[in-house]
Amino acid sequence: MHLPACLFLRFSVRIVLFCFQEQRCLAEMGKPKHLTNKQNPFAKKKRHNKEKAAEPPARREKPYESIVYENESFETYYKHQQICSSDAEWDQFMKHMKQNLPVTFRITGSKAQANLLLKLIKEDLFEEYFRAVKELRREEEGAHVEPPQCLGWYPGEMAWQLELSRKDIRRSEPLFKLHNFLISETSSGNISRQEAVSMIPPLVLDVQPHHKVLDMCAAPGSKTAQLIESLHAGEGTGIPSGFVMANDVDNNRCYMLVHQAKRLSSPCFLVTNADSSTFPSMQITQGDVVCPLKFDRVLCDVPCSGDGTLRKNADIWNKWNLGQASNLHGLQYRILKRGAELLEVGGKLVYSTCSLNPIENEAVLHHLLKQTEDTLEIVECGHMLPTLKYCKGMTYWEPATHKELKFYKSFDEVPENQRTVLRPDMFPPSKDEAIEKYHLDRCLRILPHQQNTGGFFVALLEKKKPLPWESPDTAVDDGKDLTKASEAAEPPSKKAKFMRGFKEDPFVFFDDKEDVFDSINGFYRLGEDFNPRNLLTRCKVGKKKNIYFCSSVVRNLVQLNEKRVKIINLGVKSFVRCVTRNIECEFRLAQEGLANVNAFIGERRRVKVNRQDLIELLSCTDPTKPPEIAALSAETQANLKDFDSGSCILECEVGELKLATVGWKGAVSLRAYVDQHDTVHLLRLLGGDLSKFEKNKFQDKLRAEQDAGENDDGENDDHDERDDAPDGEGGETGPTVETVE
Repeated sequence: MHLPACLFLRFSVRIVLFCFQEQRCLAEMGKPKHLTNKQNPFAKKKRHNKEKAAEPPARREKPYESIVYENESFETYYKHQQICSSDAEWDQFMKHMKQNLPVTFRITGSKAQANLLLKLIKEDLFEEYFRAVKELRREEEGAHVEPPQCLGWYPGEMAWQLELSRKDIRRSEPLFKLHNFLISETSSGNISRQEAVSMIPPLVLDVQPHHKVLDMCAAPGSKTAQLIESLHAGEGTGIPSGFVMANDVDNNRCYMLVHQAKRLSSPCFLVTNADSSTFPSMQITQGDVVCPLKFDRVLCDVPCSGDGTLRKNADIWNKWNLGQASNLHGLQYRILKRGAELLEVGGKLVYSTCSLNPIENEAVLHHLLKQTEDTLEIVECGHMLPTLKYCKGMTYWEPATHKELKFYKSFDEVPENQRTVLRPDMFPPSKDEAIEKYHLDRCLRILPHQQNTGGFFVALLEKKKPLPWESPDTAVDDGKDLTKASEAAEPPSKKAKFMRGFKEDPFVFFDDKEDVFDSINGFYRLGEDFNPRNLLTRCKVGKKKNIYFCSSVVRNLVQLNEKRVKIINLGVKSFVRCVTRNIECEFRLAQEGLANVNAFIGERRRVKVNRQDLIELLSCTDPTKPPEIAALSAETQANLKDFDSGSCILECEVGELKLATVGWKGAVSLRAYVDQHDTVHLLRLLGGDLSKFEKNKFQDKLRAEQDAGENDDGENDDHDERDDAPDGEGGETGPTVETVE
């Protein structure tokens, strides 16, 4: 059979092209990697992780060895530095360093429900705590149950310490209710599990609602959350005029910041991704002029060797050596120096580490204070923390070599081959210097044995005047480097370079002619003082799915500095597009943003419900069968008469406290649009029944094992494999009910 000439020609061409492509692929495979086409490093890493996860775990030939809580170099070094005043105190110090760290948590003080939650914790949770701990230790004769201890130096009785370790709480069945409480309330943003000494730096920084705050090395974000709480502490005064800018050099850790701060729903918060030691200069509008941005408060919680965290990070015992501190000293100095440059005159900066080493603490401060002359001063801050036990900062220490641990009193004694490791700025003030002028003794050193905590170092600095190398032209007060807001210059264009991390979606703010806003404004009857330009989305084209709300100062920062620094996240989700028939507005309210827009919503979309009705709405565990309006109280039914269907605010008074939550009014039903953790929190405040939401992972595991045993016996041919929730923090997800949010 003969093919037509045209078909034969077409077939021949395809064969030639196929051979050519195959040869080119083979040639590419033989080339070095740098000559082949560039690959997306993130996609490659994702594929690698996926393949690795699919592989069966390799069996260890030997079991894990127990960590030995000893390090001879650690003991020799710190004994020589005399961080403890006597041998007896040293023994106490070492004894506590080898014990597990107790659990501490604090109540979010900026929340309106904080005092009511504190009352419930004292009355209900602590009673359950005593019962559970007694049951846990019933086999120990004469076992004493230590009562929960209030941290007296934390304001308002809002911080507490439990004489239990995290392992005790996670792995003990009698404590499962306490574990559930900590998980659900942490997820809803009403408490924060945080080490006690880690709470100190934000407290001494004394943040006020009008302050411009920079957290230079913010991840994972527990201190950042405290700064946000302080910014919102003056609740009832509206949205603060200040802001908190949280930065981290690691792109992945920036998303930890977003997750942590999301629980607090602050419109005055933004996350940036930059190297703290070279943090870019930024601009801000004041009045009708653009000024250099200087911060009122700066937190420098710098990267450190972390030997103050040995009680919770036991693997440091095997890894600790002096090389870590020497390597970090320069970076710590550069971050602190940059923080001082970004600080406003009269502003305050906190320098803190979770290290006990003077090379990372007093030496870094001494180095900067020598460079800045009398422009910076360490100020007293111990009086801000009543009842806190601490030691004063060190004024003398002796750096040492890493391996031999040979100590030197001055840099002149250091041999030539060690001078790249031990540098002049690591040594204490010399005899020729006036030691008193540095005020290093005003620093705080918290040791573990003093009140059963981790180890920590804190110093509070105040900027008296511009630094010696700062140009007075850039001072905001001088007005020499100011431009009109409408004439603000673009930052100078830089040569394109590889940007690490994910490429962020744009921040698209509403303008004065936004069609979507007209629909939202008409339905919710927003107040005249609501500024639509503070709303934004993360897409330039297509339908807007989520609408976020931020404060005016944050919007101004983004619009002026988006090309100067990589901005990861800002704003709180306030309106969400929903697909529902016969609804006047396509956007419903979002629970997480309700606190910010609640004051602007008109009376038309508010429904008052009594306590029992709200409990009924929150207790509904089947989102497909919401409570019918006819089953609610006559009072609530009357309030819903002639009420249009759609998103609304459910209001309920509990004593002097007014609770507000997002709801949805259907044709014949009413439901609460609240996520699972907020549901449990609100029911706890209302005194509702939480039994259906309690999750006992130990009983779940037992049932799973029984089911597996039945399957093994052949009673059930189907395999029913169930993985128990991991023991780590956040292993559980709180209540198992599926909610509509």
